Amino acid sequence: MKEFSAFYVDLFVEIWYDIVFFFQEALWNDIIKRLFENIVSYWNLLIEDSILHEFNTLSWIMVVVAGLLNITLIIFLFLRIYLWIKKYFSFRRIEIEKNELIEEIADLNEKVIDLIDEKNQILAMKVSQLGINARTGETGESYSTSTSMQPAYGAAGMSGGQFTGPVSIKSGDVNQPTAPIGPSRFVKLIAVDKEYSGKDTHIYMEDSDYVTLPELVTRFVNFAASQLKLYYTPRMVSYFFAGMAASKIIILEGISGTGKTSLPYAMGKFFDNPAAMISVQPAWRDRAEILGYLNEFTKRFNETDFLKALYEAIYRKDVNLIVLDELNLARIEYYFAEFLSIMEMPDPNEWKIDLVPDSKPSDPLKVINGKITVPLNVWFVGTANKDDSTFTITDKVYDRAISLEFDSKGEFFQAPETKAVHMSSTYLQEMFDEAFYKFPMSEETLTNFKILDKYIQAHFRIAFGNRIMTQVYKFVPVFVACGGSELDALDYIFAYKVLRKFESLNLAFLQNELTELIVQIKKIFGKNAFEESVNFIKNLQKLV
Repeated sequence: MKEFSAFYVDLFVEIWYDIVFFFQEALWNDIIKRLFENIVSYWNLLIEDSILHEFNTLSWIMVVVAGLLNITLIIFLFLRIYLWIKKYFSFRRIEIEKNELIEEIADLNEKVIDLIDEKNQILAMKVSQLGINARTGETGESYSTSTSMQPAYGAAGMSGGQFTGPVSIKSGDVNQPTAPIGPSRFVKLIAVDKEYSGKDTHIYMEDSDYVTLPELVTRFVNFAASQLKLYYTPRMVSYFFAGMAASKIIILEGISGTGKTSLPYAMGKFFDNPAAMISVQPAWRDRAEILGYLNEFTKRFNETDFLKALYEAIYRKDVNLIVLDELNLARIEYYFAEFLSIMEMPDPNEWKIDLVPDSKPSDPLKVINGKITVPLNVWFVGTANKDDSTFTITDKVYDRAISLEFDSKGEFFQAPETKAVHMSSTYLQEMFDEAFYKFPMSEETLTNFKILDKYIQAHFRIAFGNRIMTQVYKFVPVFVACGGSELDALDYIFAYKVLRKFESLNLAFLQNELTELIVQIKKIFGKNAFEESVNFIKNLQKLV
């Protein structure tokens, strides 16, 4: 061993001199020749030292081991250098493609502006044909409409059947019409302002309306059955209220005819504030479809029923439900994207949606600086069918919403005559807050859930995420307060928020892993626990 150590020291002294020589005198000069000479000199040094120090068997073994280690180190260094160079060129290529895309987007924006100008020109020509006052920038002649011609202006200057005045177009500027003469560019929202002007919107609750969450569940089940002939189980209603506590977005999924649309409809009747039913259209592509848009020609805002319902909820103090029926006929992450983003903000005062780029004195009272606020007393409920005519709901939407599964139609039962409740959204939220305080998740359940989380990450590369855990902390206590159990609530969340992500995996190669997951769940939570999740996993195995 001592003999080998002496050789190894001599070897590294020789290597060091060669490195110094390489960088000082021979950099890029006869490199290959010098490298060959170095290898020969190293070999000669080995032979000389082996004779001088009389290498034994152990010394030769160490020579072989050290040689392999040195070769491995050199290979590793060359590989690292190669990977760094490859990474650099890959990054450079991505940056070049990104710049090309930015340039392409800029070109498309210019084309959009040109198309808008062309559209305005066409609309200006149509106005001239209708006989509305306008000046042609080409001849300087003025065209005027008589009083008898004014009713023909309905397409551009009438809203709700009332004439609001003509549009004037400045000489030589047919593309930039002035704002229409009238009270406001928001006709429907101004009508809401007038409806609630001087109106007392406070909710005066009677003694019978101050109920607990279990009583609220029972009362709704009986109300729906006795008044509307709609039948729901207390368990499903408890899931719905727990979903309201955990998220402002609730998705009701299942086969047709199971009561998905009827549930929010009945819930609106129950809270004495009918739900706003909005039918999603397949052509919806962006926020303009759901909120409306400012018509650049008429300078009026084309308001939608969704916008009116949202605006009216600002005035009200009770529970407001806006239903997006068949929400996956179009891509919800497109037309509802702005709502998905702003409601992630922790401060509800920042839940503001831009409607118009500027503000006018004639704008609605609750449209401030061109923005409308999403109030805390509104919930968005979407219904979704699963068939070939619909789009897949993405994880981005599922993670932000609470999904409830409808797999069967409610069975008839005899219910006592039950009236609706007069309840403020504030009182409902107070009941949720009380549930958070009284029924927090137990440490044992949390610990077990974290064990399951680690198992899922290790074997399926899927993580719950902080957003889902925040919903768990709200969903579970409210479901328990409604009369359910902690494990049932956690089971439901795990099945329809975590296991649903498994649908994107290659299940054909995960059959054994899924079976082992069932074993692990029963091992952690008990043999008869998490039945919803176990059934969900078994259904996943059948999909292959």
